[in-house]
This record gives sequence, structure tokens and C-alpha cells, in this order.
Amino acid sequence: MRVTVKDLKKYPWILRPFFWNQKRKYGEVLIPSLLWARVPKIFASVALLYGALDRKSSPINPELRSLVTVRVSQINWCTFCVDINSATFAKRSGSLDKVEQLEQWKDSDLFNEKEKVVLEYTEAVTYSNQQVTDELVHRLKQFFDDDGVVELTGLIAFQNLSSKFNSALDVPAQGFCTLPNNQFNNPT
Repeated sequence: MRVTVKDLKKYPWILRPFFWNQKRKYGEVLIPSLLWARVPKIFASVALLYGALDRKSSPINPELRSLVTVRVSQINWCTFCVDINSATFAKRSGSLDKVEQLEQWKDSDLFNEKEKVVLEYTEAVTYSNQQVTDELVHRLKQFFDDDGVVELTGLIAFQNLSSKFNSALDVPAQGFCTLPNNQFNNPT
């Protein structure tokens, strides 16, 4: 990693409940949290935003949210994010089949029309050499109202923030999910 994490006791006491909750949920504190927590105000903001995006009442179902986060993570070469988001997807869907086909989603029969348009939108937002078109948003609106489009866009933007942060700091996978060897799409 390019930046070290501090000993847990050196973080402000106000952040310790977040760490305790992660340890309870994942069995260990997440490395990116320890990095973000080096600047507690930013950590708190990132945690609140993630909580708002991953809530039960989201118009984007949990499985689809996880599919989006894995795809963004693949594009941005974030090994930690692919690891944890694939594990979350497997828990939510009961299978890793779609994760294993995610880089070839356009040619796969595993993905329905809603998933395909969401993945197309995800890539258009994420890749710097692509652009979101009115036609693509029109197709997206067959499945989401304006609030849903805003929330999906926010989820994609958040995962880009998270995965680029982790990739830039070379955050390693923490072993939450065993994946096939080639889980990264070389960005173009």
C-alpha cells in the first residue's frame, strides 16, 4: 500500500463504533476505512453517503447495486472493491455466475434487459472515453423514474470515488471472495 494505516487505538474514539461494526459484519476492519479515517471528517462524510446509497428503501435493488459496484471496480482496477463487492453480490444473489460473466455482459444471456441498460450506463459514466447520451438515458427511464436515475448515477459516481481512491493507494483485497484469475477489464 502507498499509505499506511495507523494502529486502531490512534484513531479518534468517535470512529471506533464504525470500526466495531465493520469487525462484526466482515470479521475485520476494512483497510479503506482506516485510510479514510486518517481524515475523520472525510471518513464520516463518505460513510454517510455510502449508507444513503445502500439503504433498504433504494429504488435500485440490492443485487443490481452490487452488480454496478463490481463493474465499476473492475474498470478502475480496484482489487479490494472487486473482492468485497463480489462477496456482497454473492450474498445478495446466491451466486457468482454474473460476476464471472460481468466483463462480457453484452454477450451473456445471464443478464436481463434492465441489467444490460444499467451496465451500459455504468460504463458510459465510468469510462472517460464514453459519453452518456440522451438515447441511453431514455432507455434507462424505461426502468427508473428521475429519482431512480439520480440515485443510480450517484451510486456509480460514489463507486468511482471509492474504487479510484483504493486503486490509487494500492489497497489489497482482504480475501472476502475467491474469484477467477481475470477479473479486471483493461480500461480503454
